[in-house]
Amino acid sequence: MKTTNKFNLPETFVNILKRPTYTKGKANISATELINSPRIVQLKRINDKHLEQDVADQIWSIFGTAIHAVLEHGKDRNHIVEERLHAVIDGWAISGAIDLQVIEEDGIKISDYKTTGAWSVMNEKIEWEQQLNIYAWLVETVKQVPVKSLSIVAVIRDWSRREATTRAGYPEAPVKEIPVLIWPYEVRTQFIKDRIHYHAAAHLAAESNADLPLCNSRDMWERPTTWAVIKVGGVRAKKVCYSESEAEAYLESAGKGHVVEVRPGERTRCAQYCQVKDFCGQWKDYNSGEIK
Repeated sequence: MKTTNKFNLPETFVNILKRPTYTKGKANISATELINSPRIVQLKRINDKHLEQDVADQIWSIFGTAIHAVLEHGKDRNHIVEERLHAVIDGWAISGAIDLQVIEEDGIKISDYKTTGAWSVMNEKIEWEQQLNIYAWLVETVKQVPVKSLSIVAVIRDWSRREATTRAGYPEAPVKEIPVLIWPYEVRTQFIKDRIHYHAAAHLAAESNADLPLCNSRDMWERPTTWAVIKVGGVRAKKVCYSESEAEAYLESAGKGHVVEVRPGERTRCAQYCQVKDFCGQWKDYNSGEIK
């Protein structure tokens, strides 16, 4: 992958990206890849030498990795920081780098540190639950020690003191620990097997030059088109509807001075965050109107 510096940021940041410390080791797939879209994983693998990443787009990722130095400096005697574990299941070697394990007499507490936005903290992210349960499976499989708890420690990059005092549900501080549900071991095992099945199929398709499996709505962070009934000249919707007919029906009861505003849907990840969209036929079909 080529690194660019379109905004002339200090060379220090460029060097960090050119000297990556991440490796999944001798694994077929990492925990973060396992929960990712199989299509995206394969498109990245196939087109790696053609991909670009700009330093400005990776700044928060860079600061996220700096958290590991903080963990190392602040660890206690019963802490294990940034340990990568490997295990084989259904013929696939998977790995995961666990930010923090707190070792106690009756088990292990796992925490993963995320540099993220307030919106992510205020809204459920199933990906976090999936990732940490893979880590729990790795720990219990490799170490044969029970996992007591899972948590995300969110470092909130856009935290606002004013929002914290005025907005319901907003994080009270710029760091928030979020407990994560632990699945039964059997559920974790089946989830991993299912994900391996999807990725194995995508890998086989890529190797045989067949069509890759498509991303689903969740993979694309798809937001559907909605119809908002608002007051003329207003901004805030009186009601948000998920079909034009529903909006028209509500408009009659809303009375005069109201209109229906169409709010087009969007595949947010594809449009703003996907590194491989230029190589993705699904995205090109969507943009040309040939939606799949």
